[in-house]
Amino acid sequence: MAQGAVLQGPVLIVGAGHAGFQLAASLRQHGFSESIRIVNDEAHLPYQRPPLSKAYLKSGGASDSLMFRPEKFYRDHNIELIADRAAAIDRGDHKLRLASGASLDYGHLVLATGARNRLLDIPNANLEDVRYLRILDDSEALRQQLSPSRRVVVIGAGFIGLEFAATARAKGLEVDVLELATRVMARAVTAEISEFFQARHTAAGIRLHLGVQATSIESSGARVTGVSLSDGRHIPADLVVVGVGVSPNVELAAEADLPVAAGIIVNEHLLTADRDISAIGDCALFASPRFGAPLRLESVQNATDHARCVAARLTGDAKEYDGLPWFWSDQGPDKLQIAGLTIGYDQVAVRGDREQGAFSAFCYKSGTLVGIESINRAGDHMFGRRLLAAGGSITPEQAADSNFDLKAALR
Repeated sequence: MAQGAVLQGPVLIVGAGHAGFQLAASLRQHGFSESIRIVNDEAHLPYQRPPLSKAYLKSGGASDSLMFRPEKFYRDHNIELIADRAAAIDRGDHKLRLASGASLDYGHLVLATGARNRLLDIPNANLEDVRYLRILDDSEALRQQLSPSRRVVVIGAGFIGLEFAATARAKGLEVDVLELATRVMARAVTAEISEFFQARHTAAGIRLHLGVQATSIESSGARVTGVSLSDGRHIPADLVVVGVGVSPNVELAAEADLPVAAGIIVNEHLLTADRDISAIGDCALFASPRFGAPLRLESVQNATDHARCVAARLTGDAKEYDGLPWFWSDQGPDKLQIAGLTIGYDQVAVRGDREQGAFSAFCYKSGTLVGIESINRAGDHMFGRRLLAAGGSITPEQAADSNFDLKAALR
């Protein structure tokens, strides 16, 4: 398919998460009239994932509230949902073989295969009361287990672990969080943000154990009784929730001899080495003109913007993907929002009031603003998204000066 040409032929999407759903919807919005099929290996309509560790766990509501669109939307827009699992790609014949044995033709294949939880590799990690949180069925199973009488140990103090911990504590559970690093969310945020959340979670009654790791799950028969730590301590528990990161689902691509590394390798147009196959979302390791390096990002923004970029290309408007990353995490009453990538920062300027729980960390590398991490300051976040998307910057002194008009920097 030549750049700028409109695809003639069916689009087949593997994966029904944010990226897969958005691609199908955007193709129809762009007037694409050929067949669209989504291979969905979950027994649900495509749904939103962020609420799974927060609002859905808290509520007693039905799972229908999570769905992007009702079933009627797919009928009305002639988008076929196929309940099956992709098993193999036949690139020569342009076919996808499914686990059921059926095969589907494609004009263009889009891999939106996402990522899966990394599994805990310690004794007794396969017990029923050792849980993970990635998909709707995980969240539903946990929701049924969150009675106030329970003691839960959360292994991993990243976004998901802390979101779940805050939710469980708010529901009255005793909560301990284990983290190998010396601060929470250490790989994702600055020390200023970590310190704030450590204080907030501690004040809420969550016990944080930093610089330690779980060495085994203790049990009485098939039931969890606690977790043993590397420093010799033992924490009682009858439920363990694991959040130690994810691995991209690259196997389908690799078995089809498509290049993979820390993701399915795609170029700046999100194309694999096969011009008839794209990869988007959490599974894609994409060439980023903005950052001058390959990136694999796990965020709703990245997934949906990838999808829109590919939909535009398949309908004749090919552009390089150059989206600005942004992220969020709701933990208890506090909202963390991140604009840009703060990896490799060497200076931080704080704006706002830490004591009042509303401030931002402006992150700099060699004097240039690279990202903004905001707590309960949505205005700073939106400013950062606009400024950074345009390639702009302000000085650390301006960022720290509460009298400096951020809007003036956007003019």
